[in-house]
Amino acid sequence: MAGMNPADMQADHAAHGTKKNDAMAQEMGHGAGMDMQAMALDIRNRFWIALAFGVPIFAFSPMGMDFIKIPPPFGLRLDLVLFVLASLAILYPVWPFLVAAYRALRSGVANMAVLVILSVGTGYLFSVGSTFFYGGQQFYEASVILLVFILLGHWLEMRARAGASEAIRALMNLAPPKANVLRDGKEIEIPTADVLSGETVVIRPGNKIPVDGTVLEGTSLVDESMLTGESMPVDKNVGDAVIGATINKSGTFRYRATKVGADTALAQIVKLVQEAQNSKAPAQLLADRASQWLVLAAVVMGLLTFVVWYWWVGQTLLFALSLTITVFVIACPDALGLATPMAIMVGTGLGAMNGILFKNASALEDATKLNVIIFDKTGTLTMGQPEVVDLVAAPGASDEQLLSAAASVEAGSDHPLAQAILRRAADVKASKSEAFRNIEGKGAQAEVDGQTILLGNKQLMSENKIDLGDLRAKSLELQGAGRTVVHLSRGGKFLGLIAIADAARPTAVDAIKALRARGVEVAMLTGDNQGTADRIARTLGIDLVFADVLPGDKASKVRELQKQGKKVGMVGDGVNDAPALTQADVGFAIGAGTDVAMESADIVLMKSDPFDVVGAIELSQATLRKMHQNLWWAVGYNLVAFPLAAGVLYPFVLGPSIAALAMSGSSALVAINALMLKRTKLTGIRRPGEAVAPAKPGFRSAPT
Repeated sequence: MAGMNPADMQADHAAHGTKKNDAMAQEMGHGAGMDMQAMALDIRNRFWIALAFGVPIFAFSPMGMDFIKIPPPFGLRLDLVLFVLASLAILYPVWPFLVAAYRALRSGVANMAVLVILSVGTGYLFSVGSTFFYGGQQFYEASVILLVFILLGHWLEMRARAGASEAIRALMNLAPPKANVLRDGKEIEIPTADVLSGETVVIRPGNKIPVDGTVLEGTSLVDESMLTGESMPVDKNVGDAVIGATINKSGTFRYRATKVGADTALAQIVKLVQEAQNSKAPAQLLADRASQWLVLAAVVMGLLTFVVWYWWVGQTLLFALSLTITVFVIACPDALGLATPMAIMVGTGLGAMNGILFKNASALEDATKLNVIIFDKTGTLTMGQPEVVDLVAAPGASDEQLLSAAASVEAGSDHPLAQAILRRAADVKASKSEAFRNIEGKGAQAEVDGQTILLGNKQLMSENKIDLGDLRAKSLELQGAGRTVVHLSRGGKFLGLIAIADAARPTAVDAIKALRARGVEVAMLTGDNQGTADRIARTLGIDLVFADVLPGDKASKVRELQKQGKKVGMVGDGVNDAPALTQADVGFAIGAGTDVAMESADIVLMKSDPFDVVGAIELSQATLRKMHQNLWWAVGYNLVAFPLAAGVLYPFVLGPSIAALAMSGSSALVAINALMLKRTKLTGIRRPGEAVAPAKPGFRSAPT
């Protein structure tokens, strides 16, 4: 990755992703080189083709004609019409399953594709034989309806898989394509990939910083939120380090490039996300685990049926073969194939209605197993922007006077601390200021109503001989608690202190209490110092705190807990959270965060509400219950259907029409059971059309 520009990095990732997609395409029976979106589109097209030809097949078939009485067109033979339509509905749509079954059997594996081919293929071929050779019953409609259900389930599954992370591509786009450097005493623009270690880079307001380095001259404020998640711009002076892909907000400065290409912080994060994605095997769906046994049972039962009726009982070849095919058809995995996708579709749909987006099927299963949830602090448990959290007026002054003086000085400023003060002073009358002067690194000064107002840090007060009096100790106390303290004086007299900090989200405490009540341990992860981290943790009721964590070390903290045998969920919003979100067993991204965080996560909380973590876990549990119920039904159905199809109640035997109805009924029950998930009561999740009880701002109550 050394010396790569964004385009080179994307090409490298694309080559890596191609191997992963080729392996998936091999397993699913698709062509090599197809990505997940292409595979999902391919299955969708095959589903619609099967459905389009399946509708007239059902209408012309004996089952359909009993109800709607549609005769074949142009006086054609009914069996020939059904043959043509069924061939169009089956031969092209079923091809990926045929390829996948061949590949699986060649590898000694009996997967779902084998069962699909066994059911659809034998039903279709038997009907073709009945049409052209030996006469007898046909069940084209059963084979086609079966394939339609299977393709629907497969399409839903592929859509979930197609939502795989695009985090690395989003990361690569953060780096600017060009950089301004000094060469031979002249400033020139070159591709970022051509910047050499040791070169001097020139940065102006609004520029993205191309590579990592150290400031040589000038000062500025740099927005590092896309990498650190911290909302406040960072002061940069001579000797300070700057990070590639961050944004210069104010001054002009020059810096020496120290890390380029694969050594930059951005490239390292890309590498971490790649490693975490590659090391995390996708969870296998429950239906896939059950299909091995169902394939074996169907084959054994079908062959046993033929042997008993033809060689032992002495029935005709056509009769024995008919019952054998009926076993294969009634064993078709339409209910099994829909058992998990239908529950997943309903569960994810219910979550989406409430701003909880599940990006893959495995997240629904894995979220139920979590016993530790790690929250990133800034932007996740906190609002992600500074707010005034405390006012301490000096003797003889009031909070209103304190805010009025501060607002008069800060009016018109776009600095995050100034904006926090102006939001708090929105209802306070402020006077017009004059002769405003910014004092770099210390604060500001202005004339208001003929008096000089100083606003800034303790050093500014000391240099202007402003006595803090009894509030000196209070200033130290607030700073020790991780707050930014703004000191204010007017006319040489100290007015008081304004404490500013990143405030906790309104629902954070409720979320943590709810998780702990469910036996889930809660931890907080932050790059802030220990004092700030401990203050927020005490406020929220969190015992386990990881502070002073560098961006590249967050994923390692997740791995530490995983090595202890714990299932770890990670909740974050910044680019620096992306490796940890991917490394975690389940990654939750706050919706107000970066695109990279949302692409890296398994679950996206669009309302930026930490309490939605609780809702996501409960919804996962309810969905998994439906998946289990559907799978048990599918297994139970086959336990009853196999003997009936094999003719154990002879002379009563199941005909093809009854077999088709049994398949459809089984699938309908699975679908109805999955739809019942919409009526499940979940904390913080409402049912469609249901009123919700009044709740605290930002907190969605349980249904009434």
